[in-house]
Amino acid sequence: MDKLQRFLLENLHIRGEWVSLQTSWQTIQNTAHYPAPVHKVLGEALAAISLLAESLKFDGSLTLQIRGTQPVTMLVVQANSKGGIRGIAKWKEDSFLAEEVLSNKDSIPTQDPSFNELFGAGTMVISVENNPKKGQQQGERYQSLVSLDGDSLADCFKEYFTQSEQLKTQLWLTADENTATGLMLQSLPEDKLDSATQANNWTHATVLAETISDEELLSLKAEDLLHRLYHEEDLRLYDPQPIHFECSCSQQKIENTIYSLGEVEANDILSEQGSISIDCEFCNTHYELDSIDVERLFSNADVVNTNDQLH
Repeated sequence: MDKLQRFLLENLHIRGEWVSLQTSWQTIQNTAHYPAPVHKVLGEALAAISLLAESLKFDGSLTLQIRGTQPVTMLVVQANSKGGIRGIAKWKEDSFLAEEVLSNKDSIPTQDPSFNELFGAGTMVISVENNPKKGQQQGERYQSLVSLDGDSLADCFKEYFTQSEQLKTQLWLTADENTATGLMLQSLPEDKLDSATQANNWTHATVLAETISDEELLSLKAEDLLHRLYHEEDLRLYDPQPIHFECSCSQQKIENTIYSLGEVEANDILSEQGSISIDCEFCNTHYELDSIDVERLFSNADVVNTNDQLH
C-alpha cells in the first residue's frame, strides 16, 4: 500500500513525515517512457508533493510546476486533500536525453546531469487551489514562486518552507523503478524551548538523518527506518495515511474545454478531422466527441461550467 506516516520526536520538539509510493508510482510510469534522470526527478517530485500536501491545511488541490529551458521543459505533479496524486514530465526530444527513450528504459548514464542541468534557467511554482465554499464559484488560490538555485529538488523545497512557513525543514528524496520515497523533518515553532536548545536538537536530528542511504530509504519500512535513526529518542509514530493515483480528468471537463473554444472552432475541427479527440497526458485516457456530441454540447449550455476547464 502506498502510504504516508507522520511522526513526532517529542523530546527534540521536531515533527516529521515519511512517504513510500509504489503502486501509484508504477501507474504514473506506465503513461510514458522517461529517460533515467527525468524518471528519477519525477519520482522525487511525487514524493515531495505528497509530503507537502500532508503538512499543509487545504481542501482542494496542490500543484508543483517546474518550467525548464532544457532539456526538461516541464514537470508537473499534483496532490489533492484526499490523498490522490498524479504527475507528468516533458523533455526536448533532440536533447542528449532522447537517446535513452524506449531503447533501454533501465539504462543509467555514466554521469547523470545535475538538477540544474536538467532544468536550465527554469522556474518553480507551488500553488494551492481550495475547493469553493458554499455560495462561491471559485475557491481561494495561493501561489509561491520558488528559486531553482539549489542543487536538488529537496533543496528547493527547503527554500519554499523557509520563505513560506518560516520553519526549519529538511527533505531527503529518492526514486528508482519500483519506489518513490521521501523523509521530511521540520522544527516546531520555538514556543516551548529556547532557541539554542532548539538549534542543537535540529542539528542532532538532521545529522542522524544524513546517515541514511538512498537504498535504505527505498527499502526500509517507516518503523524500521525511524528506529534505525532515532531509537534513543522519544518517538511517536502515527497511523499511516493511504495515497493513491488519481486523475482529475473527466468527460465533463473535456466538454468544458471544447465549449470554451466556441461552436465555430469546434465545428471547424469536426470538418477537418471528423471528430474531436483529446488524450489526457496524466492517465492516457482517450476522449472523442463526434458531431452529435458537439451539437448536444452547444445546444445544452446549462451543463457547462466554464470555470471547470481541464488544465
